[in-house]
Amino acid sequence: MIYQIKHAFSILFLLLLLTRLAGQSGVTISGSVADQADLQSIAYASILLLNQGDSSFVSGTTSEEDGNFSLENIAPGNYLISVTYLGYTTSNESLYVGSSSRFLDINTIFLETSSTVLEEVEVTGRASAVSSKLDKKTFSLEDNTSQVGGSVLQAMQNLPGITVQDGKIQLRGSDKLIVLIDGKQTALTGFGNQTGLDNIPASAIERIEIINNPSAKYDANGNAGIINIIYRKSRQEGVNGKVGLTTGLGSLWERKANLPTIRPQYTSTPKVNPSVSLNYRKNKVNAFFNGDYLYTETLNKNEFVVRTYDNGEVINQQLKRNRNTHFTTLKAGVDVELTPQSSLTVSGLFGSEKIIDRGDQPFFNEDYTERIRLWQFFEDELKTTWIATANYQHRYQQAGHILSAGFNYTFHREDEQYFYDNFLPVSTGKDAFKLLSDEQVYDFNVDYQKPLKYGHLETGVKLRLRDIPTNMEFIPGVNSVLDSDAGGAATYRELIPAVYGSYIFETPKWEAEVGVRVEYVRIDYEVNPDHPTYSSDGYDYTQPFPNIRLGYKLNDNHRLSVFYNRRVDRPNEVDIRIFPKYDDSEIIKVGNPALRPQFTNSVELGYKTIWETGSWYSAVYHKFADGTTTRISSIVDDSNLIYAIYQNVNKSYNTGVEMVITQDISPAYTFNFNVNAYRNQIDAFTVENLYPVPHLFSADEATIYSGNVKLNNSFHFANDFDFQVTLLYLAPDIIPQGEIQSRFSMDIGAKKAVQNGQGEIFLNASDLLGTMVIRRTIQGQGFSYTSDDYYETQVVRLGYSYKF
Repeated sequence: MIYQIKHAFSILFLLLLLTRLAGQSGVTISGSVADQADLQSIAYASILLLNQGDSSFVSGTTSEEDGNFSLENIAPGNYLISVTYLGYTTSNESLYVGSSSRFLDINTIFLETSSTVLEEVEVTGRASAVSSKLDKKTFSLEDNTSQVGGSVLQAMQNLPGITVQDGKIQLRGSDKLIVLIDGKQTALTGFGNQTGLDNIPASAIERIEIINNPSAKYDANGNAGIINIIYRKSRQEGVNGKVGLTTGLGSLWERKANLPTIRPQYTSTPKVNPSVSLNYRKNKVNAFFNGDYLYTETLNKNEFVVRTYDNGEVINQQLKRNRNTHFTTLKAGVDVELTPQSSLTVSGLFGSEKIIDRGDQPFFNEDYTERIRLWQFFEDELKTTWIATANYQHRYQQAGHILSAGFNYTFHREDEQYFYDNFLPVSTGKDAFKLLSDEQVYDFNVDYQKPLKYGHLETGVKLRLRDIPTNMEFIPGVNSVLDSDAGGAATYRELIPAVYGSYIFETPKWEAEVGVRVEYVRIDYEVNPDHPTYSSDGYDYTQPFPNIRLGYKLNDNHRLSVFYNRRVDRPNEVDIRIFPKYDDSEIIKVGNPALRPQFTNSVELGYKTIWETGSWYSAVYHKFADGTTTRISSIVDDSNLIYAIYQNVNKSYNTGVEMVITQDISPAYTFNFNVNAYRNQIDAFTVENLYPVPHLFSADEATIYSGNVKLNNSFHFANDFDFQVTLLYLAPDIIPQGEIQSRFSMDIGAKKAVQNGQGEIFLNASDLLGTMVIRRTIQGQGFSYTSDDYYETQVVRLGYSYKF
């Protein structure tokens, strides 16, 4: 009996082995799915392989993010391949699979927009936020009800994994990241440090990608990762678009009263944001236009500071800044299908940001009985940006075999004027300074992608030329704090040629990506030879930046991935700028031409599981940086002036855990829960600051455990009515020479579809309870200070949009 059982199992094993071997000798079918009108790839299309005789199911898959798909182990025979995607007509094609080749490339299957459905279909399902490779998260802004109608910065602050501090985005506790627009760096968001995100309207943005572990294809700058902002572009035939109008009020009440003798702070600040998006598509040509205008009044700064010096002196001060902003963005372009295999996109973007600041900064003694100084200022700043882009793409017959080339030119002018009234007990002076900076950037790139037998190869080259001449003129008055000798001219020049290559290997269970980017960087900074402190400086290096990703598919619902990345944070031009910055008259920020890059190595283990109604993503990560860049604040004489200067200090470490849970509790309620907990450490260091005179600064090792928690609650009611409540908690965190205290806020939002789904009305409020206050403690050599910033966080918006 035992022999018979063993014999039966042996036969069964042999049959299974033969079946496996036969499966391995089957044919692999590959192809891609694209829009018939604009030739753009379609991700997540459903592909079914059916028997031609009885339409029984044989195999199936969905297209990847680049539109490619493959069906493996297909036996020879006659089949029907069916491709479907919401809003498109189903494609059914006969397919014969022979036995002479193990690989069959059926090229691209083009889908046409369905004429039997509404011109634009509202997708009620949601794609998984975390990609299958666990290398990025993608979020649609239409799902962010509590921040609809705000700026890009406001729209992102509720996304999992993102926090906002001092007007900058942080990923996992670091602001060293790169912000892209449609995959490219621009002056609007910064070529080095991020900038301007709080003044870019989010109305034209379709989605945002968070890439914690970028591949070698991306620039090596930014150790925390990359945020890619994707503008909306329609795929429909004919004329279509979207118009909208958002209005709002901020700073609904005065959260803390001014110190005596200064002008009122802004309250009930108005916001207006009209927007329009147009698209015309016919045959081989697609033209698009996006236009936004944002006018906003903002209580940009309302910081109360108590400075305590080692000699016992105490100074109480307030920095209040009322800001008026006019921001205009216009983007237009055309996509042209040159041949069935090639296309050209030409686009241009214009941005204009007009800022008017009216500020007051009073200084009082310890018991407020004596006003030491009153510093009132008026800032008139105009930032103008022009961007021209051309991209060519050639698609070979093999699916996924692509050659592309691009050129991007950016001109960015910063024209800034400050005028100060300096009121002292014994005198009144009038100070001023004028800054003019013209930035020009030329980017050239060629990228090549080739599918191989067990994966595909990506390679390319890029060249960047960047030039920023800057001129600063200081005009001091009576008893001025301005360092008039520190002005003059300076020119920043940047040359970066780079080459990269990546190989992506994939089997049913394993995935591997190995890549390296090699960059040569040369930075020259020419300084006014009469500058009292700094002289011309620069650096150059040739460095490899490898990245490795290894993934294992436990089954269809469980994946593991391991990452390694080496990246760099190059000092931006404003970080090394030699001119003192007097937005605070007694805490003065200065750049450092001797600043050098910070190199960071990071490792990460990620896990993702999905089920029918939700998903769980978690990651453990560790980063260690050498030459950490940070600001050092110190005093150098009896004037009580504090100088904050960038320096490379010692090593730093960031170790943490991130978790994102999404769950559909019912058709009416969905939640997204995000936790990020980490440990930050900066080793002890001693540095020498040169400005205004050479002096040493030392600090002990600093360590803190921090993190943040976000809970997004989304409610879906009848008649297309949605409601969202977002709760955010930020734990205390380490900052240069100090600590920032915990913060909490609650945002709410509601939207209602009208006019048969073509129109939408929304109402939302950020920081509804007015609890978001930035509290800091700073410890320097010879002084310490605490600050509470009651800047504008509370905004209520009402808006309407219409799609046609």
